[in-house]
Order: sequence, then structure tokens, then C-alpha cells
Amino acid sequence: MEPRIEILKEKKLIGYKLRMSLTNNKTGQLWGRFAPKIKDIKNRVTDDKISMQVYDASYYRNFNPDNEFEKWATVEVNNFNETPKDMETFVLSGGEYAVFDYKGSSNDSSIFQYIFMNWLPNSGYNLDNRPHFEVLGEKYKNNDPTSEEEIWIPIRNKA
Repeated sequence: MEPRIEILKEKKLIGYKLRMSLTNNKTGQLWGRFAPKIKDIKNRVTDDKISMQVYDASYYRNFNPDNEFEKWATVEVNNFNETPKDMETFVLSGGEYAVFDYKGSSNDSSIFQYIFMNWLPNSGYNLDNRPHFEVLGEKYKNNDPTSEEEIWIPIRNKA
């Protein structure tokens, strides 16, 4: 599976975040809190949802499934003028990304094994220290083998 390479423009996001690890995954709890409140968010750019991970700089160098990271459940907005009181904002800075069009269950981690163990080491890119995210559009169906989403991995040219 070959990704397309895109230059992302800055995005303004509103949602919730939680600290978690792969072994203590709280994604269901996070989205369970966020999903019912999406309708309260004004100025949405699209109907897409964005699942975002913010890793410490050493996360992948010293990979351990117990290492914690910040996971966000968000939507993109035009501005932060009408942010619901209990939600947080995040400015996702622009940059170069490898975008994988993935079809399959969100519970199947083999796509990430492929990206980090096969594609990335054999590409002309290194992983960049910026947020990773998935765009969950109209064809996304949680835990369904026919689900479709975009996986955005931050990259930079190998020097």
C-alpha cells in the first residue's frame, strides 16, 4: 500500500483529550464522551471527525506499549469563537504527511505495523515529531471490516 504525500495546512480543532497508552487504551471512553456533544460545536468545516495522537519526541525511539500519549477526539472548525465551555482547542500545525487510505476494522493494528516496520524504513522519509491523526469520514464505521478512513503520518525527508 503506497500513501499519497500531502502538505497539510494548519487546522483548528475542538474536542476532548485523554492520556492513555496502548496497553491502557481509553479510546472508547474518549469518543463515548465526545460523540454526543459534536452537535454543540459551531463553525465546523466538515462532518468529518479527527482522531489525533500527540506523542512525546522519544515515543517511537523508546517504543513501549505502556508509554503514554495524548489522544484527542476532535472536529475541525473555522475559528474558536464559540468553543463549548467544557471542550479544549488545538492548533494542528501544517507540514508534510504520508496519507494512507485504509479499509478495515479500526481494531486491526496491522496497518500501523506495515507503516512503521515496512513502508517508513524503506521510504525516503523519517517520522517527524508532529501529531498523527485519522480522518473519520462518512465511510467510517467503528470496528467494521468495511470501514474506510485516512491515516495521516507526519514525515520529513531523510537528510
